[in-house]
Amino acid sequence: MKAATDDARQPRDTADLLLPLWRALVVFRWITWAFACFGVWTRWDGIQRHSGAIVQLALMGVWTVIASIGYSRHWGRRNTRLAFADLIVTVGCMYATLLAQPLVDVRAGASVLTSVWAAGPVLALAISRGRDGGLLGAVVVSLALLSLRGVDHAWDILSNVQLLLVAGLVVGYAATTMRRANVRLREAIAAESATAERLRLSRSIHDGVLQVLAQVQRRGTAIGGEAAELAALAAEQEVALRTLMASRPATGERGRIDLCMLLLPLATPRVDIVVPAEQVPLPTAMATELVAVVKEALSNVDKHAGPDARSWVVIEDLGDEVLLSIRDDGAGTTPDRLDGAGSDGHLGVSQSIRGRLTDLGGSVTVRTAPGEGTEWEMKVTRS
Repeated sequence: MKAATDDARQPRDTADLLLPLWRALVVFRWITWAFACFGVWTRWDGIQRHSGAIVQLALMGVWTVIASIGYSRHWGRRNTRLAFADLIVTVGCMYATLLAQPLVDVRAGASVLTSVWAAGPVLALAISRGRDGGLLGAVVVSLALLSLRGVDHAWDILSNVQLLLVAGLVVGYAATTMRRANVRLREAIAAESATAERLRLSRSIHDGVLQVLAQVQRRGTAIGGEAAELAALAAEQEVALRTLMASRPATGERGRIDLCMLLLPLATPRVDIVVPAEQVPLPTAMATELVAVVKEALSNVDKHAGPDARSWVVIEDLGDEVLLSIRDDGAGTTPDRLDGAGSDGHLGVSQSIRGRLTDLGGSVTVRTAPGEGTEWEMKVTRS
C-alpha cells in the first residue's frame, strides 16, 4: 500500500519545480555535516571533552539521516512540520556544543561545533514557507548563536548573522517565485489537455451531430408547418453546440476572468458573438457589468428591433482598452427618441447601458437611424 501511494504521488513530484531545491538541501545537509566532522578532527586537541563532541556529531548525523529522508519524500516537503522540527533539533545540537566545550570557553572564542550545518533549517523554512520562513529560521538560529557567544561578542558573529539572513531572503524569494511558476505551469498543462480533448470532441460532434441538425433545419424549413418548428429548435441546438465547442477556460489571472467566455453562451440563431482567438481577461466585476450591458442591449433588440432582426456582438482587444460593439439590422430609431427614453420611464438605455459604462469609467456611443438598425460602441480601459 505504501509503495502504491508513493508511485501515485511521483508524477506530481516530478512536475514540482521546487524539487531541485529540496535535493540541493539534502546534499547541503550531508556536506556541512562532513564539514563539521572535519572541523572537530582539526580542533581535536583543543576540545575539552572528546566524548561530548562525538555524541554531538552522532546526534547531528542521525538527524541528517532523518531530515534527508523526510526532504526526499512528498510528505516531508509538503508539510512544514519537518522544517520546524529541523529548526528545533538544530538549535538543540548547537547547545549540545556545551557537552564538548564549557560555556566559558565558547564565549572566549571556542567554535560552536555545528558550524555551517546550523544553516540547514533556514534553507528548509525558506523553501517551504518563502521569505518569511527563511527570515524566521535565520533569526532563531542567530539568537541561539548569540546566546552561546554572549552579547559582548555580538560583533564577532555579525558576518554569520548576515549570511543567514541573506540566505533566508534569497532562497525564500526564489522558492516563492518557483512556486508561483509551478502553479502557472500546472494551469497551462491542464488548459492544454482540456483544449486537446475539446478539439477531439469537436471533430466528433461536427462529423455527426451538427450535420444531422443542419439537415433537420434545412428539411424542416423546406417542408414548413410543424416541421418548421423542429427546424427552429434544431437551429438553436446547433448554435448551442457550436458555442460549447468554441468554449475555453474562463479564468485567467487571479481576480480576472475571460470576457469572451462569458459572452459566448449568449449566442443564438439570431445573435452572433465574434471574439478574438486569445482570451480577453478583465477584472471580474468589470466583466460581469459588461455582460449585463450586452444582455440589456440584446433585450432591447428583441423588444424594439422587430421579430426578424439579427444582432452581432464583437469584442476587440486593443491592448490597454477593450472595444465592445453591439449591432443589429432592425427597425432602428432616432437619437432623440433614444435619448428621451429615460424621461418616458424606460431606463434600460440611461441606467443599464450608459450608467454602467459611466461607473466603469468607459465611454459609449450609439449610431441609429430609422430602418438602419442600431449600433452601440463601448470602450473600457483595463485596470
